[in-house]
Amino acid sequence: MKAFVFPGQGAQFTGMGKELYATSPEARELFEKANEILGFRITDIMFEGTEQELKQTQVTQPAIFIHSVILSKSIENFNPAMVAGHSLGEFSALVAAGAMSFEDGLRLVSARAKAMQKACEVEPSTMAAVLGCDDKIVEEICKEVPGIVVPANYNSSGQLVISGSIEAVNEACEKLKAAGAKRAIVLAVGGAFHSPLMAPAEKELAEAIEKTVINKPICPVYQNVDAKPNQDPAKIKENLIKQLTAPVRWRQIVENMWSDGAREFTELGPGAVLQGLIKKIAPESVVTGHQ
Repeated sequence: MKAFVFPGQGAQFTGMGKELYATSPEARELFEKANEILGFRITDIMFEGTEQELKQTQVTQPAIFIHSVILSKSIENFNPAMVAGHSLGEFSALVAAGAMSFEDGLRLVSARAKAMQKACEVEPSTMAAVLGCDDKIVEEICKEVPGIVVPANYNSSGQLVISGSIEAVNEACEKLKAAGAKRAIVLAVGGAFHSPLMAPAEKELAEAIEKTVINKPICPVYQNVDAKPNQDPAKIKENLIKQLTAPVRWRQIVENMWSDGAREFTELGPGAVLQGLIKKIAPESVVTGHQ
């Protein structure tokens, strides 16, 4: 069985989607539609912008979404057995699986990016990658540290990202190193994604999600919040709303997809981060990428 997966923030690069735009009239039409919906030429930043311009959350998230979804639409007879996306990538997965339109998905992603940016400005916050440490130890240390710090991304075995206020994340990193973590590195991100500090963004996005039409997808969508396959529009909405403050359970998603029969995984979108993680989680699977 074949699964398609979609990357999240951080996978962007200058030139992403440029070849698609140049070679496919259908893709070009969707890129131009995206420019129109967003009210600025995001394609100019995607194709020619600096790394700094591309790194702004309100640009990065729509850019990755646009690239990923257009790639899925460029595949002939696109018929996945199952789909999933990492954080932002869940929106790409839902559109690719027919749960919502490209236009509605892009509007939601744009609203999500702006709401997250706003939440980041309220309180200085950050994230850190923890390598070579058992999940349970990370969870326990996060609970012990005063202030807000929580597990945010369960990426693969021995690779977990924590998220929270700067002080709490720094303290957790020191304690984790003392507890035997190989590394605990603060990441260059704009804020504490997938933590309680995103609550204002969650509230703002909830209103937009409630108003969006979500249909039954053509295949199960494994969602970040519970890592389970889902095709119920009401449940999809509920999980999407919780997603901003809940951890991304990527390792559990891939394990569940494998248990449910996925043997081939194709990453659609910029970068190859998910391909690397899947090879660690399900080493016997066939993993490819399409960008």
